[in-house]
Amino acid sequence: MKLSVCVDAVYNRRDFKESVQELRAIGYQAIEFWSWWNKDIDAVADAVEEAGVTVVTFCTKFVSLVDPEQRTTYMEGLSESIMIAKRLNCHQLISQVGQELAGVSREEQTQSLIEGLRACVPLLEKEGITLLIEPLNTHVDHGGYFLASSEEAFRIIREVASPNVKVLYDVYHQQITEGNLIAAIRDNIQWIGHFHAAGCPGRHELNEGELNYEAIFQAIRETGYTGYMGLEYFPRAEPQVGLQSLIK
Repeated sequence: MKLSVCVDAVYNRRDFKESVQELRAIGYQAIEFWSWWNKDIDAVADAVEEAGVTVVTFCTKFVSLVDPEQRTTYMEGLSESIMIAKRLNCHQLISQVGQELAGVSREEQTQSLIEGLRACVPLLEKEGITLLIEPLNTHVDHGGYFLASSEEAFRIIREVASPNVKVLYDVYHQQITEGNLIAAIRDNIQWIGHFHAAGCPGRHELNEGELNYEAIFQAIRETGYTGYMGLEYFPRAEPQVGLQSLIK
């Protein structure tokens, strides 16, 4: 398991280039971020190349997958995001699925989500991109979001049945939503393409709160997972303090 730093979270509202340079000086070799459409992508590419870091993942455009009427718009946003990913030599994209629709059954919305993901597969396969579907907690941070449970996300991914569509398992969100983290990770590692981590509650440094990240990281390593754990938290102290502690 390798570590990447979510620049938009850990270095929230700070200069992108300076942030990347600092985390590289600490010893990190991989980054991720959220939105690309509000960034100067040429400047991002230059900063990444100069620092010598890898862009692991970032978000595709926030368009609903549970609303079939928005599928064409979603596919257009995905195509644009893939172009940016190729510019940055990135091979994974994060996707939210949208807010729950009023007056529409969960079964209909789930089917729309599955069909939408299946529609993405030929493009993902052609371009060598993995799409990461992210369940988010609805109790604290993302009220009204459609997909909260990792168990439900795994069922959907099994239905889609493509190695190019996986789950982003966010430890912070799933602790709030359902707990039972280590067992869920062990049982479903084949469908997990990326992890996120933050302290819980509060979404601060990993050593704050109720989670034993030493045990969680060890359990992930024991599965043979070789991908990335994205550090996506809002630090209380200066960013380098927590980052230096983690890399040790």
